[in-house]
Amino acid sequence: MREVEYRSSGVPLEEYELTRGDHRRQKQSEEISEWARRQVEEDDAKCRADPERTERRRQAFENVAKLMQSFKKADHEIMRWRVRLYCGHIIETEAHYTYPDPLSAGSYGRRCSECGKDRQTIVAFEPIGLRGEPPEATEPLPPAPPKKPTRAELERRLKTLEKENERLRAELSG
Repeated sequence: MREVEYRSSGVPLEEYELTRGDHRRQKQSEEISEWARRQVEEDDAKCRADPERTERRRQAFENVAKLMQSFKKADHEIMRWRVRLYCGHIIETEAHYTYPDPLSAGSYGRRCSECGKDRQTIVAFEPIGLRGEPPEATEPLPPAPPKKPTRAELERRLKTLEKENERLRAELSG
């Protein structure tokens, strides 16, 4: 596993005063959610009018669900995060261990499990730790492939081989 330096922002368990940036990000999140909701309603209306479109959409969702299920990660590949949401509640979220923070993993907002509000932006976060311990290495890593020689090294080697060739010819003919 590669080493990742995990970031924190604020301390979720301590008192937290919302900033202007927090209010702005929450408003943007709500606007995006509203826009997405309208897009879904429009698509739903089109599906109700076109049964073939409904079937294509159902099949696409099934394909995506199968694909997502195929991406199961081991516990040692999942980082757990403690986050404070805009609503003030503190929850846990998870992301692949390669992300340095939950925002980089695309977790800008969550549904709050305590108050039920949807799309609550993350205002503070800290890493908790991996969901599980990495397994012990069973085999040593293969050695790195040898590096390619430089031109100067090849020229020195060529001169050495030419001298050896001359010596051997002299021995053969003498």
